[in-house]
Amino acid sequence: MQIREINVLVLAYLGDTIYENYVRKFLITKGIGNVNDLQNEAINYVSAKSQSAFLMKMIECNFLSDEEIVIVKRARNYKTTSHPKNCDIVTYKYATGLESLIGYLELENKHERIDEIMKFILGE
Repeated sequence: MQIREINVLVLAYLGDTIYENYVRKFLITKGIGNVNDLQNEAINYVSAKSQSAFLMKMIECNFLSDEEIVIVKRARNYKTTSHPKNCDIVTYKYATGLESLIGYLELENKHERIDEIMKFILGE
């Protein structure tokens, strides 16, 4: 399997689950014990707007490698006309870029790098 040739939306599909799992574990370990509270707090991390902002911050801080930027740009530039009603297409594409990057790193078995990225996002 050539990971670099996988459709970026497929990478994002995988990355989304990994990203959300990290966020859920983080919030639970913070001691939030109510499911509604967990869901409300998770929105601060898993919304397209939040994911886009985290990605932009990583780019501004030169946190990502050239290889990772290539994956993000592939996802950002992928032709699509659909996006959620609650955000604009640019925000959605950046969020998809972050999810695609995480999916790519997962398939490359770069779990330590995923940990580093999620620690950056979660402020750990």
